[in-house]
Amino acid sequence: MAGLAVNVDHIATLRQARGINYPDPVAAAVLAELAGADGIVVHLREDRRHIQDRDVYLLRKTVLSKLILEMAATDEMIKIASDVKPDLVTLVPEKREELTTEGGLDIITHTATVEKAIFALHEQQIKVSLFIDPDTDQIKKSREINADMIEIHTGTYCDATDPAEKDAAFAAVIEAAKKAFQLNLGVNAGHGLCYNSIKRFKGLKEIDEFSIGHSIISRAAMVGMQQAVTDMLTLIKEL
Repeated sequence: MAGLAVNVDHIATLRQARGINYPDPVAAAVLAELAGADGIVVHLREDRRHIQDRDVYLLRKTVLSKLILEMAATDEMIKIASDVKPDLVTLVPEKREELTTEGGLDIITHTATVEKAIFALHEQQIKVSLFIDPDTDQIKKSREINADMIEIHTGTYCDATDPAEKDAAFAAVIEAAKKAFQLNLGVNAGHGLCYNSIKRFKGLKEIDEFSIGHSIISRAAMVGMQQAVTDMLTLIKEL
């Protein structure tokens, strides 16, 4: 069965909206783990718009499952990751003006930068995943530069409104997952997944873990964090 890594960024988004000290993403992570989450995800952005350095260091001390740090492949972030030592780093593209990550990291264009980051993180005994679009060439390049795994960007599938476009986007995700599995890469998937879109993954055994944040946090505002995580885990167990 695939695992569930819960992204708690948007708990921090709510906190930063008022510039106060609550709600606390660390507390949200504890509740997610109590509900059975297999990992906790946070994205430490260069502009610190939601997750703060304090959060990352406290999460490293409190997370009992697995701490996944999403970050850009910059010297600053590599230094922080080397100090914090998360269980996994996911390298992602980052634009300061974007609302959320808009697409996968272009490994082919930025091979030298990404390969350098992977080497530096591996030296610190930190595993590395690359957040990429469901593209065969990107997957092959990820394998060539020694990534441990990939996270397939599912946003195109989740955001599509035209049925044909949605089917095509999902077919691309399936093909990518199978190709990565054949190349002995670990396979995660995430971005935009919700309680409805997750159901379509039934029978796709190549995916090791789903990374889900916004949908779970949105439901948590209505039913509580533990219930929201439990609801998603129930769906994943049925896949």
